[in-house]
This record gives sequence, C-alpha cells and structure tokens, in this order.
Amino acid sequence: MSHIVRIKTEVRDAAALRTACRRLGLEEPRHETVQLFSGEATGQVVQLPGWSYPVVCDLASGTINFDNYGGRWGEQRQLDRLMQAYATESVKVQARKQGHSIREQSLADGSIKLTIQIGGER
Repeated sequence: MSHIVRIKTEVRDAAALRTACRRLGLEEPRHETVQLFSGEATGQVVQLPGWSYPVVCDLASGTINFDNYGGRWGEQRQLDRLMQAYATESVKVQARKQGHSIREQSLADGSIKLTIQIGGER
C-alpha cells in the first residue's frame, strides 16, 4: 500500500544536518553564537552560498534563524535546498533505525521521492 506523507521540518538532528551539508558540498555546521543583521543567534551555524549571514539551527527548539532580507542577502532557493537535504537525511536515519530499507529517487522537478519498504524487504 502506498502513502504520500508531507513533513513539516524542524531541525533537531545534528548528524542529519551534517550529512545534509556534506550532500550539498557545504562546510560542516559548527555550534556557536553569531551576529545576524537583526541580532545574535546561537546554534548549529551553516553558511549558505552567496548569503551575507549564516543560517543558525537551534536543535533544542527545532527553529531556524536567518536574515536574508527577503532574498536580497541570500537566495531562498539555497535554504530550500538545505531543508530538503536535511529532511531527506532525517527520514533515512529514522527509517533505518526502525529496520526499514529506503530508496531515494531524484525527480525532474528537483523534488526527491523516498520509498520506504517496511521491514527492509524489497
């Protein structure tokens, strides 16, 4: 039986965030306090390509702090790619923890299709 699942992503898994950054060719996140335009933020810091300020992921709350001035200081597309990669890696980790196998397929529109086989059967 097939199901479509929609996921609201909260960034809470440091390992999945590191893997997502590697997947995108980004530097590994580092935990620190950084200055954004509108104030300070503490958490896992990720520098996206072309962004004036980094993205800061607060793993305790799951929130993401960033300041891209409506796209003027960084393309939203870069953050969307990070979130897609994080969600993909997080789902893969959770599926494997439960003993399931997972297949990933990149689609023409840029989305990713994950197929999870319950119990690891194929």
